[in-house]
Amino acid sequence: MHVAQLNFQPAPADFGIQELLEHWPSLADIAELVAGAGIRVSVLQAASHAEHMTRNGVCYRFINIDDTRSVEERGRCFAKVLLEMDVDVLHAHGLRFVDEASVVARHLSPALPVVFQDHADRLPRWWRRPHHRRGFAGASGVAFTSLDQARPFVDANLFPASTRLFAIPESSSRFTPGDRTIMRAETGLHGNPGILWVGRLNRVKDPLTVLEGVALATTRLPDLHLWCVFGAAPMLSDVRARIEGDSRLAGRVHLLGRLPHARIKALLRAADLFVSGSRVEGSGYAAIEALACGVTPVLTDIPAFRALTGNGRVGHLWPCGDATGLAGALWVAANECTPRARVRAHFEAALSFEAVGRLWAAAYSRVCEDRRRRAA
Repeated sequence: MHVAQLNFQPAPADFGIQELLEHWPSLADIAELVAGAGIRVSVLQAASHAEHMTRNGVCYRFINIDDTRSVEERGRCFAKVLLEMDVDVLHAHGLRFVDEASVVARHLSPALPVVFQDHADRLPRWWRRPHHRRGFAGASGVAFTSLDQARPFVDANLFPASTRLFAIPESSSRFTPGDRTIMRAETGLHGNPGILWVGRLNRVKDPLTVLEGVALATTRLPDLHLWCVFGAAPMLSDVRARIEGDSRLAGRVHLLGRLPHARIKALLRAADLFVSGSRVEGSGYAAIEALACGVTPVLTDIPAFRALTGNGRVGHLWPCGDATGLAGALWVAANECTPRARVRAHFEAALSFEAVGRLWAAAYSRVCEDRRRRAA
């Protein structure tokens, strides 16, 4: 089987393929976990120049869309390359690119299955929905981390009844557990428990509720320390004011800012717990990385996190916006001391490259069988 994964989000203009794969590691991860299941994979990426490269058995192609002025033109650029590739399935990244994918499909065989992968895509405004329904009319399948995430789209009748819905984690992680004592000495992370946050400081991630939950937890966890890694931080001044204005937080919350990926891995290996206050996630890459390192997650009770944790079989889930609920979850998690091996075993079974690759292989096989059955 040959699958073409299509990414219509343009690459930064000055990036080559190698730089892009370092900048967007999930692009390669999703391709390679599928390739690991024995499927031939080609990745077609919108870019400002043409380029191609093969790495780890995956063929990457930059599709030059620099001179295009419309969705139709961009789609034709992809279709022109695909016509020479003899692919069996199209895998389109992002529901918001349904127009581009529809153009591509229209220029290829009508029997070619098209599977979309959700990447935290929002439900379109009501006046755009008839247009999206037409775009998804030819969709063979749509994958979400959790089928609960599909409900708004299904309730809005955006997908045909014949479209299959799949529950597949958005990606996986190459991180592995390490020696906690050595990593603590290397990173300087400390605390009992030492808790790590990795995520933007914005309203969706809800850092203020997390800070309030940590403050409440200190009454029973007096040696608790919270370490925060973040990139974009529109709420940084609010977070700093909250920390400085509360004696329970001052001196125990450490704002680390943006750090290299390797440094995040080291901090995860040193941490006891991983915390998130997210109100919505497509999947939660940082949570996946924490699970890969064997760190017990303390996450909000949202569809993506329920899927990642097996409905809380590992880690602890707490209600969004509920600081008291978070404080209780942190206390329970700190006292349970779930073995890292158990958390890692869950990752291997449900979220590893092998596990996610098998899910994609099954999804591709299912939509191909559906098309063959309809053609018979």
